[in-house]
Amino acid sequence: MQTHERRQRVIDFVRARGFAALDELVRELGVSESTVRRDLDVLEEQGTARRTHGGVLYSGGLPRLAEPVERQPSNWSAKQAIATRAAATILDGETVLLDGGTTTYEVARKLVGKSLQVVTNSLPVASLFASESRTDLVLLGGYVSPRTGVCLGPHANEMLSRLNVTTTVLSAAGIHQRGLFNSNLLLAETEQAMLKAASRVMVVADSAKFGRQSLVLVCPLESIHQLVCDDAISDFWQSVVASAGVELLIASSGDLAASHKGGIA
Repeated sequence: MQTHERRQRVIDFVRARGFAALDELVRELGVSESTVRRDLDVLEEQGTARRTHGGVLYSGGLPRLAEPVERQPSNWSAKQAIATRAAATILDGETVLLDGGTTTYEVARKLVGKSLQVVTNSLPVASLFASESRTDLVLLGGYVSPRTGVCLGPHANEMLSRLNVTTTVLSAAGIHQRGLFNSNLLLAETEQAMLKAASRVMVVADSAKFGRQSLVLVCPLESIHQLVCDDAISDFWQSVVASAGVELLIASSGDLAASHKGGIA
């Protein structure tokens, strides 16, 4: 296979899925990992593909935004395990509302391929499903944050007021006895509208977020149905969550191992 043909196959493969892991491309093309990495470097320079942690995103025709995986947050392994645990609770046929947090983005990656209706205010999340034939995608409008690619403000909130979804998946800047916190006023208002639109509210947050407060209280813990966290959560916070009547789902290292086995890195 000639170089330009191989790179076109990379583009077609990634475009069809939104995201592809590095090992998937090695298997698909039948070449070495170093060859795939060189191809991705060239495609990224051309603006067609976007290198991320463990793979590549299709970026042709999309605005150049800082993908959550590109920012590579702290507690990365914990976030991936949490995402695997959370995604496993979402079944084909559901309508899922996803916000634009880094952990929520990982949940979205693991939902690609399921038969779902996805609603989101995040352009990076939407890009994962834009070419996915099994997913109906609804993108909320509004002011677009240039740093995160998330739509915020009264237009997004008004649209949310007319929607009903099975599950809302939210991230958090902090979790305290008082409730769920966020550092952005506009984002907190949009998340409050997301809470009202859902039959089930799931919060995905790593253990480092517990004990933190931020600018805006989004909701009390009692407004959450499920909370997915890594296994480093302390006994104290497990007790706080249980006392609020919230179902706690703990993601273990085994969940992360299952994620890697499935080809998502």
